[in-house]
Amino acid sequence: MRSERTRWLILVVGMLAMIAGSTFQYGLAYLIPAFLDQGLSLAQTGLLVACPTAGVMLTLIAWGAAADQWGERVVLSAGLGTAGLILVAAQWAHGTASLAVCLALAGAAGGSVLASGRLILGWFARHERALAMGIRQSAQPMGLALAAATLPALAAGGIGGPLSFLAALFLVAATAAVVFVRDPEPRASATGQQARGQRSTSASPYRTSSLWRIHAASALLVVPQFTITTFALVFLTDARGWAPLAAGHLLAGAQLCGALGRLGAGYWSDRTDSRLRPMRIIAVTTGAAMLALAAAAAAGSGLAVPVLLFVGVVAVSSNGLSFTAVAEYAGSAWAGRALGVQATGQNVLTAATPPVLALAVGTAGFAPSFAVVAAFPLVAALLVPVAAERSAIAVQTGRADPAGEAARDIRS
Repeated sequence: MRSERTRWLILVVGMLAMIAGSTFQYGLAYLIPAFLDQGLSLAQTGLLVACPTAGVMLTLIAWGAAADQWGERVVLSAGLGTAGLILVAAQWAHGTASLAVCLALAGAAGGSVLASGRLILGWFARHERALAMGIRQSAQPMGLALAAATLPALAAGGIGGPLSFLAALFLVAATAAVVFVRDPEPRASATGQQARGQRSTSASPYRTSSLWRIHAASALLVVPQFTITTFALVFLTDARGWAPLAAGHLLAGAQLCGALGRLGAGYWSDRTDSRLRPMRIIAVTTGAAMLALAAAAAAGSGLAVPVLLFVGVVAVSSNGLSFTAVAEYAGSAWAGRALGVQATGQNVLTAATPPVLALAVGTAGFAPSFAVVAAFPLVAALLVPVAAERSAIAVQTGRADPAGEAARDIRS
């Protein structure tokens, strides 16, 4: 019998690991003034800020394969500990190139956090799993909030202070993983291969289109999320005339609401016993809200501000659902690799969205750019394989014919 205390400790450790990774990967933007004060150019600071994400993208699938082979306790502790040690060494890096290499290597090591999630699959039952994953994924906006609250102040004396703080976060999370994380016994996937009546979870879940479609839909849903994350402050100050400080406070509150939105989506998913139907509804809602934002921006309406905040909350809500669906569909034997593929696709579009949209906004303005972004979640809604999920659950519970499931999977 699983220990209630153990599994909630594991969830807390997962949140701590995600907070450490998010604070590092996304928080370096708050060090741009410190980098500029050290004499670096804006182009050089942009390179440094991008290095953690570049490192993450190179290693996610490898970390996922390692988690499938050796379990998440080894992967989390090794990755987080290595990232922390690299950031300790980065304080003595000489020159921009050396610092960039250290940041990229720390990102590559810290990517073990984003390729994890198998612990949720193993330690939580289906009826509570989406909420647990939502709690874990809510750590991402918490990491952003922590970075905003700490890194600029720590950078007053140079970048050594922020690097030490980030290193300490990683090392504390690594220690917690060693002490508290316990890998569960493998269990059958709720919507994966054993749910289809097969005898082994070692068969690839990528033989049908469903998992690929979840990956693609999840990646597309990143575009509106990081459109708002990146350009909301600029829109409020330039297009709506807000003071930067007031706009920043408003958006900080929206981030906290976004974290609550992930929890709400997880609770909704568990109550309805579906990951993909809520995900599709959230995608359609996001697309419609982006169109409303584009219309309000074009008209110069004051409604643009509440609509912007609504999009900022709803756009991030599906993240935990998609990760839960991927882990369940892949099963314990493939969950690490599948989550690595999932996070890689999302990070690619995360990195591409700001520069591409900056060019679009500079050329056409906010309203047309927001209207184009609305197409991404609407296409994602079409890709979400809701029918395949229903068929797989029916097979698992003995309410459908396993022989016909593959055909339904393809048609969905």
